[in-house]
Amino acid sequence: MTDPWDIDLNGAADPEQARSLRRFFKTGPGEYGEGDIFLGIRVPVLRTLVKKYRGVITLPDIKKLLASPCHEKRLFSLLLMIDTFRAQQALRREIFGFYLANTRHINNWDLVDLSAPHIAGAFLQGKSRRPLYRLARSQNLWERRIAMVATLHYIRQGEADTALSIAGILLHDEHDLIHKAVGWMLREVGKRCGVEAEEAFLRRHCTAMPRTMLRYAIERFPEHRRRAFLSGTP
Repeated sequence: MTDPWDIDLNGAADPEQARSLRRFFKTGPGEYGEGDIFLGIRVPVLRTLVKKYRGVITLPDIKKLLASPCHEKRLFSLLLMIDTFRAQQALRREIFGFYLANTRHINNWDLVDLSAPHIAGAFLQGKSRRPLYRLARSQNLWERRIAMVATLHYIRQGEADTALSIAGILLHDEHDLIHKAVGWMLREVGKRCGVEAEEAFLRRHCTAMPRTMLRYAIERFPEHRRRAFLSGTP
């Protein structure tokens, strides 16, 4: 028997949008999203379905959805997971454990960026951040990105230390998607925790960090400060 949410998801599919998404999320041979399947469902539609099925879809259903080969079904699962995490405190530890045990399904940057602060970051508030440091040293690209982007939860509360520590671990990462994530979090540190904390980190590392990472980090700086950091003379 087909689940009603599957009927809704399949009914919202848009083949033309799916083709566009396959290109955007690099699903070709040798690309980071190789082989991923897209239905072409827009995020606002998925959020509407989360509201529709709130309290109807169980945690086992959510877990089943995360294993789907379809990108939007995994995204729907993560949106449901976040919704359940916020609403049911008793399930937070189970959701966090499941999330970390199934990172192989959280396998594109949008899936990571949407979920990591709200599940991994939020659960570890007031707890040891050791799981994030383990992820930061993982061989898996998406686990490293989870580690970095999860720190947005703390940055939004004015806490920069975890973000800066993990940025230091990932400073010499080889993947462009990590360069962008680190630069993004450094920029958020400057915006929300004070530009002094960001600039202190950049003064120590700007000559060694990848250019993409640096450019993301200094995007909001005045032109003269951007030039100074890019030339390595801040």
